[in-house]
Formats: sequence, structure tokens, C-alpha cells
Amino acid sequence: QVHLVESGGGLVQTGDSLTLSCAASGNIFRIYVMGWYRQAPGKQRDLVATMVDDGTANYAASVKGRFTISRDNAKQMVWLQMNNVTPDDAAVYYCYADAKRYELGYRDDYWGQGTQVTISA
Repeated sequence: QVHLVESGGGLVQTGDSLTLSCAASGNIFRIYVMGWYRQAPGKQRDLVATMVDDGTANYAASVKGRFTISRDNAKQMVWLQMNNVTPDDAAVYYCYADAKRYELGYRDDYWGQGTQVTISA
């Protein structure tokens, strides 16, 4: 199995900054894509940012210019630097990985348990 553990969520004020971290563990052959999705109450889970293992990043339009994703392939970790947050950024943030395990011959999607980000006005 691939385990993803997030940390760094919490309560911040509008305009503040926050950094989320995610560490992957398990019998991992390779993590192709790693990143973040978020889900607000009553809404679907949406892409925030992802990064391919070659460093190519993809951002949701709503966070481009405010959030920065970074990744350490050797450590199997990904971070999300969130700047100038607004109440619209409040959600449960989920770490995501598109990875292949040594014992399996195919890639699969893996998710963390989520970390809550709350924004006060």
C-alpha cells in the first residue's frame, strides 16, 4: 500500500500564509504525479495543484499566483505554500499521488486522509 500523511492545516486569517506538507511511504517504485486537491462542504473534490516528477506543475486558476507546489522526489514529499488565503480557500485538503508499487505492474491513485484548512475573515 501507499500511505500519504498530510500535515500543516489549521486556522488562519484572510491574507495569511500556510504551508501544507505530505509524506508518502510504502513499497513505492515511483511516484509519477503528486499534489493537492481540496473539498469544501457540499462541493466536489477539486484540483488545487499537482507536480509531475520532472518538475512540471499544474495549478487551478483560482490559486495560480498565490499557491506554490514543490516536491522532493528522493524524500517522496510534496508541499503546498499557500499565500494570501481567502475564505474561498477553506476546505479539507487532500494529498494525492499517482504511483506504482514494486509488487504491482500498474499505476494507481492514492489519497491521504485530508487536513482541514479554516480561514477566518
